[in-house]
Amino acid sequence: MSLRDRRKRQDRFYRRAKREGYAARSVFKLEQLDERFGLLRAGQRVLDLGCRPGSWLQYACKKVGPGGRVVGVDRQELDAPPPGNAAVVACNVLEVPAQRLLELAGGGCFDVVLSDMAPDTTGIAFTDQARSVELFLRAIELAAELGCAGGSFVGKVFMGEGFQEAQQQVRTLYARTKNVKPEATRRASSELYVVGTGKR
Repeated sequence: MSLRDRRKRQDRFYRRAKREGYAARSVFKLEQLDERFGLLRAGQRVLDLGCRPGSWLQYACKKVGPGGRVVGVDRQELDAPPPGNAAVVACNVLEVPAQRLLELAGGGCFDVVLSDMAPDTTGIAFTDQARSVELFLRAIELAAELGCAGGSFVGKVFMGEGFQEAQQQVRTLYARTKNVKPEATRRASSELYVVGTGKR
C-alpha cells in the first residue's frame, strides 16, 4: 500500500477509534446510526453478527451496560477478550444454531440485531454483491426468528442486483425501514445499511 493510500485509510475516524480504544473505525457507523434511530439502550439484549474485529461489540456493550447482554458471532475469535457483558461464538453465521444464541442471551429474544457482515471479496462485483446479499438475508432470517416484537435491525449490504429483494425482506418484517450510508462509510464503498424498527 502506498503512503498516499495509507493516509486515506487512516482518516479522522481511524485516528479517533485508536484514540478512544475501539478495535476499528467502523464503530462510528454504528454510533451514527444509533444517534439517528435510538437503537441501543441500557438493559437490552443485542445480537452482533460478523462481530470481528469487535468495535460494534464494544460500543453495544457500553450502551446496554452491565444489565444488558451482547452476543457476537464471527468465523474467527476476537483478538482480545470480549467485555464482561458479552459472549462470542466462533462459527459460520450460515450454520450457527439459533438455540445456542438464545442460550447465550440468557434465554430471551434480542431487542436489536446488528449485522456488519461482508463476504471475502473477489473483485468481481456481481459475485461479491451476491455473497453480500446471502449474508444479509441470513441476518434477516435470524432477526425474524430471534428478534423481539418491537425490536430493531441494522444490516449491511452491497448495492447491486438482489438489493431490492433484501430491502423487501426488511420491509416485511419491520414497520419502519430506512436506507442509510453513514458519514463514516468510505466514499468509494458500495455498502449501504438498511435499518428496520418496530418489528412486527
